[in-house]
Amino acid sequence: MSNRVYNIMFHSHTISGIIISALLYVIFFTGSISFLRDEINAWERDEAIEEDYFQNLDFDAAVDHLESEYQLYGRDISFSQRYHERRLAASMTSSKDTSIAKADNRRAFFYMDLESGENRKYGANYSLGEFFYRLHFFAQLNYFGRSGYMLAGLVAFFFLFAIVTGVIVHWKKISSSFFVFRPKAKWKTIWTDAHVALGILGLPYQFIFAVTGTYLIIGYTFMLPPVKTILFGDDKEKMAEVLDPDEDEELALTYNVLKDLPSIQPYVVATAEKWPEAEIQQLQILNYGDESMRVKVSVRPKYQSSLMGSGFVLYDGISGEVINENDPFLSTSYIEGATNLIQRLHFGDYGGYGMKLIYFCLGIISCFVIISGVLIWLVARDKKNIHPRKRKFNTWLGYIYLSSCLSLYPATAIAFIAVKVWGYDLGEGRKAFINEVFFWPWLVLSLFFIIKRNNYFTQYMTLLLGAVLGAIVPLANGWMTGNWPWVSFVKGYDQIFVVDVFWLLLSITSFLVLLKMKKKENPIIQSKVKVSEKVKNSEWSIKTSV
Repeated sequence: MSNRVYNIMFHSHTISGIIISALLYVIFFTGSISFLRDEINAWERDEAIEEDYFQNLDFDAAVDHLESEYQLYGRDISFSQRYHERRLAASMTSSKDTSIAKADNRRAFFYMDLESGENRKYGANYSLGEFFYRLHFFAQLNYFGRSGYMLAGLVAFFFLFAIVTGVIVHWKKISSSFFVFRPKAKWKTIWTDAHVALGILGLPYQFIFAVTGTYLIIGYTFMLPPVKTILFGDDKEKMAEVLDPDEDEELALTYNVLKDLPSIQPYVVATAEKWPEAEIQQLQILNYGDESMRVKVSVRPKYQSSLMGSGFVLYDGISGEVINENDPFLSTSYIEGATNLIQRLHFGDYGGYGMKLIYFCLGIISCFVIISGVLIWLVARDKKNIHPRKRKFNTWLGYIYLSSCLSLYPATAIAFIAVKVWGYDLGEGRKAFINEVFFWPWLVLSLFFIIKRNNYFTQYMTLLLGAVLGAIVPLANGWMTGNWPWVSFVKGYDQIFVVDVFWLLLSITSFLVLLKMKKKENPIIQSKVKVSEKVKNSEWSIKTSV
């Protein structure tokens, strides 16, 4: 590689990394937290559930619950489990019977809790796990269309670019630099060694997330609609045939109302017995209460069996005859298989808690790689030959970057404590409450550390605050619910137990890091001390000689 090409790649890697560093840090930090999204929801609501919870529900009771509140005839009803939690996502279309008054024929979407009998809309069902999941692709910024999604997609794309250019720049020194660590050298050398070593360890993980993140945000959200238009034009039937060949045609009502409605539960049981290595994800009832009624049960293979594919069985609602089916282990299209694999790799839901732990650790390592890259850039530009204005600008940029990034840790702990202690019975104001207890502490802490203008103080205090507040999280849960870690472990509340232990281990790790942190002496002060010692020694020698 020529020097010109090397310099172009080096500066491209540096500039792309600096531009996205703070945003990328937020994505990786909140994304690492959201690997425990389901566990956080169970911990927050004190609603632990067992495995295969969805397919063991009484769906007849769910339908009866809806009938007590809605006119269901002619509607398409859907029950699904978006995440592994106790509350079901229930949706209903408008009835195809046009004689029903508009007031009783509105479509609806809400969350059902069959154990408590409560229905909640999106705002009242909003959770801390959902908050961190959506923050990791900046969904909170979608006040102007899809601006948050676009920003996250661009960050993912530039991150992919930074990875490729970084590999090219360090290619010749990757093997040698990986085994080098000089903790007693200059700060730039220390950060460089850590940046390279940890960057190589997390390289496959970071590359996977850069590619899958770019696809899921830019490709799936923004590129697919225009691509569909170019490929299929206005031919929606052809598009549906290619992209979703298993989509059912809309059923017309016969207007023959069923007097005795069949039970829905046998269809769920039959599907679970048909594919025991798959988990049921969705139950749909089409043309409810009409002679043309159909029941569709959708499944997805468990990660122990397959990472790709999905299937369904479509039953006749009266006779129970199988009208159509798609085997999730055999009939997987290329588009469906590729999309499912990309989603599984991105969400890390294919290996249990061991895989989530690996993903979390690699996510935190990626955060460290980002911070170390910024510090390398700062130290490299803190030289006498650089104009004082540029040095001042770089210094302030470092204060802002470190303060805003490192303040995420204590702000997250504050949000957990606030939601557990004061987050009950908020109704539709729950979403606004979660936003306030996270963003305001984050803003206040960031401004405080920026004004303080001391990077060592920022690192030390954010770790200390995060460690102390993180240790309070399981205490708050035990105080409010009585589910102390040992209690939830004995009861088998794995999800609640995992969150408490997660915060305890995070706090212990932070305290251990604090014990190892030592402020490096200022070389200017150190030189002054040496000079004064030399002067004192010379004076003492003169006195003794006299």
